[in-house]
Amino acid sequence: MATLTGAPALPMRGAMMLADRWWTLVLRGVAAVIFGVLTFIAPGASLLALVVLFGVYAIVNGVLSLALSGRRPAGEAPWGWLVFESIVSILAGVVTLFWPKITALALLLVIAFWAIVTGIAELSAAVRLRKHIRNEWLLALSGVLSIAFGVLMLVYPGAGALAVVIWIGAYAVLFGALLIALGVRLRTWGRSSMREVPPGAIPVTR
Repeated sequence: MATLTGAPALPMRGAMMLADRWWTLVLRGVAAVIFGVLTFIAPGASLLALVVLFGVYAIVNGVLSLALSGRRPAGEAPWGWLVFESIVSILAGVVTLFWPKITALALLLVIAFWAIVTGIAELSAAVRLRKHIRNEWLLALSGVLSIAFGVLMLVYPGAGALAVVIWIGAYAVLFGALLIALGVRLRTWGRSSMREVPPGAIPVTR
């Protein structure tokens, strides 16, 4: 258990910022789950439908990430990893939406690149967040999942269309579930008057 009295110490402010905006993580997770479920519901949908679904999701994901990075405590270094991830996500969504004749292979490469960059950013975030909240493995796991998914898409670019759609749907649902769980954990921590952290997120004492 860790308690806070008066103004929070600088090392804890970054974690408190995330806790204050836990809802952005939950919304990102919900958007990912919805995207994944829609791909499962209509796995035989046209390439254009998949392009629209991914494009909208990527832009929403990027905007929500920017909303989280838009506020930081005084004296806290910029959350560059979050801004970078947001920009990449928005660009990936714009590219797919404004390239209506994108080929299946090109779309696969865009999604793979987006997933790998997102994963690297999530891992970087986990390392930084670990300075404030120890053993926050949910964020790290989401990063590993994203990188593994992106690599899988690059290694097997010739997989059948149905297999690719199933991979995308499964990844989106799992990734979304991890973000929702992380958001809920941060909300629980932020709402606790004693700043108690649930299992998997033990506050660093200094």
